[in-house]
Amino acid sequence: MNTGSAAPAGPLSQDGGSPAPGRLNRTQRKAIVAGTIGNTVEWVDWALYSIFAKVIADEFFPKGNGAVALLSTLAVFAVGFVMRPVGAAVLGAYADRHGRKKGMTLTVALMAGAGFVIAITPNYETIGVFSPLLLLVARLVQGFSAGGEFGSSSAFLVESAARGRRAFAGSWQQVSVAGGVLIASLLGTLTTSVLSDDAVHAWGWRAAFVFGALLGLVGLWLRVSVEDTEAFTEAKGSGRTRTNPVKAMFVEHPAATLRVVGITIAGTLTYYIWVNYLPTYANLTTGIPLKTALLSQTLCLVVFVVALPFVGLLSDRIGRKPTMAAFAGGFVVLAWPLLHLLDGSFLSLFLVQLTGMLLILGYSANCAVIMAEQFPAEVRATGIALPYALAVAVFGGTAPYLTTWMHESGHSDLLWIYVSAAALVSLVVYLTMPETKDKEFS
Repeated sequence: MNTGSAAPAGPLSQDGGSPAPGRLNRTQRKAIVAGTIGNTVEWVDWALYSIFAKVIADEFFPKGNGAVALLSTLAVFAVGFVMRPVGAAVLGAYADRHGRKKGMTLTVALMAGAGFVIAITPNYETIGVFSPLLLLVARLVQGFSAGGEFGSSSAFLVESAARGRRAFAGSWQQVSVAGGVLIASLLGTLTTSVLSDDAVHAWGWRAAFVFGALLGLVGLWLRVSVEDTEAFTEAKGSGRTRTNPVKAMFVEHPAATLRVVGITIAGTLTYYIWVNYLPTYANLTTGIPLKTALLSQTLCLVVFVVALPFVGLLSDRIGRKPTMAAFAGGFVVLAWPLLHLLDGSFLSLFLVQLTGMLLILGYSANCAVIMAEQFPAEVRATGIALPYALAVAVFGGTAPYLTTWMHESGHSDLLWIYVSAAALVSLVVYLTMPETKDKEFS
């Protein structure tokens, strides 16, 4: 299989500088398609939980206080993120020792299986406290899977590209994540629009989870059918694979490890607020119907998914730093006016959500490639997965809970400060990190 490590860098540009981008060959395109589709179906199950958070709160926790039940549901959502660093360390190291293909096959099996468990778990009225306990265990498994997925799939996609197309190839990792959220959003929109509230609570949300689990089988089949990357194969053949990739990452690449955390802070916080949780937040704070909010989310996600590869191509042309700095700088300036524009109308939510998602493109199109470019092949999956998962656990997994807590405590006006501060931290990282778009890749 021809991958980024073996593909020729391409002819020099006319000014004799960095190599001109090369076209992806047929094998590389096939690998990217397989990696993208497999990743998409895995993230459907992950996203369904936040989309149906209010329904799950009613089903799995005692009735009587809707706010407490919702906060409990979001706490389980956040606890799932606690397992992401564990999954990143275990499954990232597994992918660095045994290959990207085996790592990705394992993660999708775990995610789909846990999603099916959520779908069939009886509600609180039926089995009492065992209901939220089973929900918690399933989300812990999904968090473990998600922790390893990002490193394995990002390494696989970026290693499956020619040098001048690495950001384009890496952008498909986030296309697949957003695609999974989009499918989940469509399921949520259809379920809440076609069925009555009673039907949604009785079986509609469960049907969506079963569908997501069945899609996981498609992802499993696709991942079994692809070959591993040449970058990993060469590292293994030359004896460069490590017995303990986690230790090697910390000891040999400490600056790169910290840089990945800084890169992730603003990206994960804004992503989980704008892409995942904004419909629920708008419903709570403005009273806009959930189905209307989900429709806005779905339309914005379509634009987001279509635009991602083009921003990846832009990054391959002008660099990682300017495209990522535009994202972070935009949120530093616009967080306050955007969040204060929400007034309960579809138009205001659509404009706020679309503007935020367009800014997030600068992060999402770059995150896989910029992290992959920090590490050599023998620790790449771990180096991407673990520091990323730590940042996501702290800033992404807690975002819905903190956002809801701020609203329930009467401090919704403070959310923009949190977003702007996180964006400012990452902006400093982006402006001071080395440019890696022309870096040699092995």
